[in-house]
Amino acid sequence: MVVRAGIEDQRLQGHCGVDMEMVSDALWMQGCSKNDRGHSTFELGATWIHGSHGNPIYHLAEANGLLEETTDGERSVGRISRYSKNGVACYLTNRGRRIPKDVVEEFSDLYNEVYNLTQEFFRHGKPVNAESQNSVGVFTREEVRNRIRDDPDDPEATKRLKLAMIQQYLKVESCESSSHSIDEVSLSAFGEWTEIPGAHHIIPSGFMRVVELLAEGIPAHVIQLGKPVRCVHWDQASARPRGPEIEPRGEGDHNHDTGEGSQGGEEPRGSGREEDEQWPVVVECEDCEVIPADHVIVTVSLGVLKRQHASFFRPGLPVEKVAAIHRLGIGTTDKIFLEFEEPFWGPECNSLQFVWEDEAESRTLTYPPELWYRKICGFDVLYPPERYGHVLSGWICGEEALVMEKCDDEAVAEICTEMLRQFTGNPNIPKPRRILRSAWGSDPYFRGSYSYTQVGSSGADVEKLAKPLPYTESSKTAPMQVLFSGEATHRKYYSTTHGALLSGQREAARLIEMYRDLFQQGT
Repeated sequence: MVVRAGIEDQRLQGHCGVDMEMVSDALWMQGCSKNDRGHSTFELGATWIHGSHGNPIYHLAEANGLLEETTDGERSVGRISRYSKNGVACYLTNRGRRIPKDVVEEFSDLYNEVYNLTQEFFRHGKPVNAESQNSVGVFTREEVRNRIRDDPDDPEATKRLKLAMIQQYLKVESCESSSHSIDEVSLSAFGEWTEIPGAHHIIPSGFMRVVELLAEGIPAHVIQLGKPVRCVHWDQASARPRGPEIEPRGEGDHNHDTGEGSQGGEEPRGSGREEDEQWPVVVECEDCEVIPADHVIVTVSLGVLKRQHASFFRPGLPVEKVAAIHRLGIGTTDKIFLEFEEPFWGPECNSLQFVWEDEAESRTLTYPPELWYRKICGFDVLYPPERYGHVLSGWICGEEALVMEKCDDEAVAEICTEMLRQFTGNPNIPKPRRILRSAWGSDPYFRGSYSYTQVGSSGADVEKLAKPLPYTESSKTAPMQVLFSGEATHRKYYSTTHGALLSGQREAARLIEMYRDLFQQGT
């Protein structure tokens, strides 16, 4: 059985006689929203296939014709992928000035040099000094700042612009890492994340097509969407003789709380199995149905585990797994799509990047709630316009994204319009005709976008999170009762869709290998 919330592998189906049932706390991949412009799709979630050489998502998409309409402009080889590689990024200041192209290029070269240094601490075992606080953000900010100040050729005005650009680049980096601030990302572990070589690709028909392809070989009756899980009861066979029944919940048990759509005080319903059957795992759903299983693969997000692990598993998780859950990081990265009747940006512009000149000396990426909009790092231009219309995609992350999620569409559209007018120096920019935005942080089935290695954590914590339960190997204990997959459980490819898929294949392989060994022993 798979308790799922994202992309997983369907490899178990049809192998070794394993029966599968899939229960989803939410949609398989939330975030595909079609507008009325024919076949255009705005991705609130995953947007790019990151890398092509050996990427299973890329090969699946390519083999099934999902990239046939992908334009050359939607194939990016840059580290920071935008919706189009065509044109140039326009860096604008809050005073309505455009930063000269040569200044942007000089700063970008400098920043990328320092970024490459952040990879060396893990890859070459370079020691982290105390001044960096083992933080990617702190190290990068201070290293770039010192190099700018030590440059004898730049006039002071140019230095001030470049110093202000540091914060803008770090906001982009924070969005890409899905952290509240890149200051919270571990410097010593940063280089373990691995980028797959090759271009990044956008799927014009939407990333949901990948999920649909993965699901094609699965009988529809084993997939249950919109069926929230309350609790995974594991190690049941050693605790009592019958699997489907669940011990009464005491008043202090959070599992007694009922979610929306549950049946209040209704007793859990059995599965109709024989009462003397022993099942090591029983999944209790919010509608009070209980589903017995030999194995459960849990793929819920790290954000859900952080908030609900204590009530989601009975018995509770081992101490070292709980510690890993707490040490690893997950934050919120949200998108804000604005659709305009006509473009107010030039045809050469692929993005509008916001640089606040008064942040030249700032050492924080945290803002008070009323200034949440300062965390918006910029807007990308969706390309080609023949497919999307005249649409900008803004990016915001962290606690400020959570504040944005609480605002209504009208307020967010108004604030974004005012920012665009301010930074472009064009007071006549109209309000967008439509707005669409994500809300990953407040979604109860995600509680964030994707994971990162937080200061104090390492790849070893990812391994601990992925380790199946129970830990002990005993002839009296059923093995591999609860397995864990999802992007946060992949040590090299966390935060990516290919990491999520590969983690599902990993857990499927564990079970296939176990049953193959048992079959060979039996023969």
